[in-house]
Amino acid sequence: MYVKTTVRKTKSGQVRYLHLAHNEWDPVAGRSVPKILYGFGREDQLDRDAVKRLVASLARLLDPADALAATAGSQLQFLESRPWGGTFTLDALWRRLGIDTVLRGLDTTPRRGRPRDTDVTERVLFGLVANRALAPSSKLAAADWINHDVHIDGLPETSDDACYRAMDWLHDVRERLEIGVFGQVANLLNLEVDLLFFDTTSTYFELADPDTPVGRDERGHRLPTDGDGDEGEEDGEATNAGFRTYGKSKDSRDDLPQIVIGMAVTRDGIPVRVWCWPGNTADSKLIRQVKDDMRDWTLSKIVWVADRGFSSERNRRYLRQGDHSYIIGEKLRSDSPEIKAALSRQGRYTEVAQNMRVKEVKVSETERFVICHNPDAATRDAHIRDQLVAQLDELIAGSDTLPVMKRGELRGRISTKPGLNRYLRVTPGGLLRIDKAKCKTEANLDGKYLLRCSDPHLTAADIALGYKQLLEVERGWRDMKQILDLRPVYHRLEERIRAHVVLCWLALLLIRIAETTIGDTWHNIRRHLDRLHAGTFTGPNGLFRQRTELSKPQRDLLAKLDIPAPKQIIELAPASR
Repeated sequence: MYVKTTVRKTKSGQVRYLHLAHNEWDPVAGRSVPKILYGFGREDQLDRDAVKRLVASLARLLDPADALAATAGSQLQFLESRPWGGTFTLDALWRRLGIDTVLRGLDTTPRRGRPRDTDVTERVLFGLVANRALAPSSKLAAADWINHDVHIDGLPETSDDACYRAMDWLHDVRERLEIGVFGQVANLLNLEVDLLFFDTTSTYFELADPDTPVGRDERGHRLPTDGDGDEGEEDGEATNAGFRTYGKSKDSRDDLPQIVIGMAVTRDGIPVRVWCWPGNTADSKLIRQVKDDMRDWTLSKIVWVADRGFSSERNRRYLRQGDHSYIIGEKLRSDSPEIKAALSRQGRYTEVAQNMRVKEVKVSETERFVICHNPDAATRDAHIRDQLVAQLDELIAGSDTLPVMKRGELRGRISTKPGLNRYLRVTPGGLLRIDKAKCKTEANLDGKYLLRCSDPHLTAADIALGYKQLLEVERGWRDMKQILDLRPVYHRLEERIRAHVVLCWLALLLIRIAETTIGDTWHNIRRHLDRLHAGTFTGPNGLFRQRTELSKPQRDLLAKLDIPAPKQIIELAPASR
């Protein structure tokens, strides 16, 4: 069956007519003769939309593969279809933020070998970042994912060796990259960095033994081993520690080696920098290094926001230097005279938000305390305390009749349970009683937390609400561990572990910008974007890639991100002659 063209001569010239025809065998004539099945009329007056509707109607009667072959031409082959929407969107954000430009502008001189092609390295690093955001895996699996499971513009294929080389270079340039990325992001997004939130977490490694201790400077970096033995001794801060070593785990895995990771986040939840330290590094001294590292970032006045793990006097004094100030959480149960005075000071609370009221107490010329109270949390705290006291009362009931040794054993068992031991009192005669004075003291702390601030211009409400935004950092840690799969870390070398953390930070930066702009979670955004595919076709004239039709949710997402819809034909590669 085919389209037959006939020509008729008229006074005004020749007119071409189109017909749907097929050949039939004529036994009398002994040959095939054409038979007209349908006439389309004059070629110059053809209703092409009607023809398209007819073709579509006929195609619905066929198997999808046969329909594609019938409508595309018998010589056109469909090779594959890969998800493209996620990488297309992340790549658009990557380029808008200028991360590609920053990477290409960094030093290309290698430590050894030939000069680096930063165009290729930039594409490989983007592929690894996209892998963290879309399908977290090892770098070996990431190379396979890039080669077979997804379409990335400018990166048709790569290898695990190329991924490792890119990571090694990323480690070498990471500090300059962080400064460059911050400058680009701050300018393009008009970031408010008047409040900068800082917190740490840990990630563990399932190893039999920690790393061998090596000399490290006060920043946790490994000291050079050139034999002169003087590096890092300044200020007496040099220590010996393995990178993956035992420490206080925030994942409740003190039995495994770990590293400590720090992150600075803006009030909008945008992560602007990350740090890595050996696993035994204490929180108390880290914020001083963080402040020093960001000193040259041309930032205006910053109010540092951190939790009570960073509230030492030395840290507070350090954060006050220059034009900076702080909001830091304090321990309610402290022996500090200042804190006791702040908690005992009378005054009225002011409602600042739903389930939050505040009271300000000024104890010195340079510092203020703000007591925050959450009525719902107070009810919850009282309920938990009543349960603990009831449990303790049941344990010590009848203990007066026990022998002294048995009563001592019971006292020992209770001491291993801090929640119960807090409310236990031992009389001078060795009897076990509920500490009613302690219960009364704890009741006064129900639903409260205490903040210390050095900024004289912030209102009590600003201080309380600013500290509440510290939850943005905790959300960042949660997303980094659950969505980006920070662990397991499939690396042994310290340099690559540090580079892996930088890749996770870049992925978190991209998805957080997408979330804050769209107003939805990355899980939902990714689900819609993954349905946009790039199909690859080949034929006698070459190869081309074409995207699937955009759905309404996909168009809406791209519009909110101000990303132009991609062209239907993504790539054209003429056949070689």
